[in-house]
Amino acid sequence: MTAPMVLDGAMNGVAFQAYVEQVLIPTLVPGDIVIMDNLPAHKAEGVRLAIEGAGCRLLYLPPYSPDFNPIEKAFAKLKAVLRAKAERTVEGLWNTVGQIVTLFEPQECANYFKSCGYDPE
Repeated sequence: MTAPMVLDGAMNGVAFQAYVEQVLIPTLVPGDIVIMDNLPAHKAEGVRLAIEGAGCRLLYLPPYSPDFNPIEKAFAKLKAVLRAKAERTVEGLWNTVGQIVTLFEPQECANYFKSCGYDPE
């Protein structure tokens, strides 16, 4: 898992559009399905067009469905490790986040999807 960009603040439509175009689209293969939650930035103008322009399909999770959102499981692990590390500076926090993301193995991420009812295969 790689953190292609880190924002010191909330995600917005402009930043997310840049992520989609510069990071996500180059990794997609026509026929892929991209699943997103309902963060307003995910619905920014141009996001759907860019994904569908790459020959992929964009689906949104139902509103207010953290039980069906695999990222919530990853965030739970991330937060647990952050609490255990107890960093007290912004720099220390970012360094720790950078180290933690290496703990997420592909199979573990696939299991997050499976536990939410999705078949990642």
